[in-house]
Amino acid sequence: MMTDPLGDMLARINNGHMRRKAQVNCPASKLKENVLEVLKREGYIRDYRRKEAESPKPELVIELKYYEGEPVIREIGRVSKPGRRVYSNVRDMPNVYGGLGIIIMSTPRGVMTDQEARVANIGGEVLCKVF
Repeated sequence: MMTDPLGDMLARINNGHMRRKAQVNCPASKLKENVLEVLKREGYIRDYRRKEAESPKPELVIELKYYEGEPVIREIGRVSKPGRRVYSNVRDMPNVYGGLGIIIMSTPRGVMTDQEARVANIGGEVLCKVF
């Protein structure tokens, strides 16, 4: 049993980049798909797809992105953890490297970036940061 599935996916992406892998696999969930959709929309990964395996558990295949041989994602990490949830309202929303990176948030309107949450004027749980 895994206590932090989203943290596991982020670690797999980070480890895949360190080993220069073209793609990584992880168990599927709706939250992970929503986070991957934001990463794809912001240009941090090439694509992802849901693969129905022979086993009863589906997998997500994540295609990593590189630019001139270097990973596009330099830093990815979990902010809100199962033991310590981190919430933020619009006024106190943090920046990643002065706005160069993004924060992925879970809001009442779905999973979105910090910029989208500011425009929508809503806060939520700070899931992870990406640079």
